[in-house]
Amino acid sequence: MTALLVRGGRPLTGRIEPSANKNAVLPVLCATLLTDAPVTLRNVPEITDVIRIVDFFGQLGSTVEWDKSGKRLEIDHSTISPQARATLPQAMRASIMMIPGLLSRLGEARLEHEVKGCTLGAREIDPHVAVFRAFGADVGQAGHEIVFRATGSGQATRMWLEYASVTTTENFILSALTVPGTSQIVNAACEPHVQEMCTFLELCGARILGKGTSMVSIERTGELGGADYTFTEDFHEIATFLALSAVTGGDIAIRNQHPEHLTLIDRTFAKFGAEVRHEDGWSRLQAPSELKVEGNFTSHLITKVEAAPWPYIPADLLPIFIALGVKAQGQMMFWNKVYEGGLTWHTELSLFGAHTLLCDPHRLITFGGNHLAPATVTSPYIIRVAIALLMVASSIEGESTILDADPIRRAHPGFIDNFVALGADVQWGD
Repeated sequence: MTALLVRGGRPLTGRIEPSANKNAVLPVLCATLLTDAPVTLRNVPEITDVIRIVDFFGQLGSTVEWDKSGKRLEIDHSTISPQARATLPQAMRASIMMIPGLLSRLGEARLEHEVKGCTLGAREIDPHVAVFRAFGADVGQAGHEIVFRATGSGQATRMWLEYASVTTTENFILSALTVPGTSQIVNAACEPHVQEMCTFLELCGARILGKGTSMVSIERTGELGGADYTFTEDFHEIATFLALSAVTGGDIAIRNQHPEHLTLIDRTFAKFGAEVRHEDGWSRLQAPSELKVEGNFTSHLITKVEAAPWPYIPADLLPIFIALGVKAQGQMMFWNKVYEGGLTWHTELSLFGAHTLLCDPHRLITFGGNHLAPATVTSPYIIRVAIALLMVASSIEGESTILDADPIRRAHPGFIDNFVALGADVQWGD
C-alpha cells in the first residue's frame, strides 16, 4: 500500500511544465509496430505502462534504446523475428492496441480475458473484436485467452461505431493501415490524444483525413516509414494544476502549447468563479478570494458539469471539478455519462466532512462550503480520483493521508515533484 502524507492549507504558487499525455504516448507506442523503420519519440514520460510496453518490445526482439533522463525513446522493430509469439501484458488496457501491429507482423496475438485498467466500470472488448473481424481477423477463445489470427483476407472497410470510444477508434485507424485502400470510421472519437496519434502516423506516411472530427478516412499509401516525434503537454495535467491553484487559493501558471483544447474546460472553471488566462504559451489561474458556484438563470435547476466523449468535458477530469465543488459555496451537479463506476468514491469525501449526494450511478451533487477537516482516505485505482483526494487534502490545514495513491504515478511521473516545487508539503509513505 502506497500512501501520500499531505500537510495542507498552503496556497500553491509558481510555474511548471507538465508531462506528456499518457493517453497519447501509449497508442503511439503501439502504432510503432506498424513500421520497420526506426522511430524516435521525445518527451516520453517514465510511467508504469510505458515501462511495460518497452519490456514487451524487448521480449518480441525489438531494438529499444531509452534515455530516461532525456525522455528520448528510440525504437527499431525490424529485428523482430517472424517466428516470435506474443501474449500481451494483462495489467494495462493499452495492450489491446498492439493487436493490429502484431497481426500484421506475426499473424497472431493472444490476450487474457480480463484486461486490467482503472476501476471505472465495465470496459468491454466486443467493439474491438468487431473492428478486428471487419478487417479480416479470426477471433476465438482458447482457455483463458482470446486468440486473434490474421486470415489474409483483410480489406478496406467502413464502420459506424455505436459509441465514440477512444481505443476502438484508435484500433480502427491502426487496423486500416494494415490493408490496402481507404477505410472510413463514423462516430469516431476525436480527443486530443487521438489526434496526436494521427499526427504521428501522418509523419510515418499515412494519409488521414478528418482527424479531430467524428468522421475519419484512413489510407495506407505504401509501407510506413519512420518518424521523429515530440509529444505535446497533457491537457489533463494542465487542467489539474489549474484546479490545484483554485482549490488552495494559489496562483499557478503551466506551460501549454494548445490552449484551444481548454476552451470548454475554461468555461467549467468559470462556473466556480475561477478565471483561466492564456498568454505566451502559458495557462494561468489566479484563485479568486472565494470559490462560488455560479447560479442559473433557470432558477429551479442546479448548475451542472457534464462529462462525456470529447468535445464534452472529459470524464477523466470530472473528479478534479468535484473537488472544487466540495470547496465552493453552493450546489453543483456532476454527470458522468461515460462510466457507471466513476462516482462511487464520493464516500471518501465525507471523511473530510464534505456533503455529497449520489443520485444514481451517473450523477452526483456536491453541497459545498462546509467546514472540512484532515482525514485518512483511500483512493480507488483511478488516477484522477487519487489526485482529487490530494486536492481536497491540500486545501485543508493539518495532516491528511491518502492510501493507495500509487495510480498518480501511472500517468504523471513528475507530478509530486512539481507539486512540492509549487510549495506543497507532501511526501510518499509506506
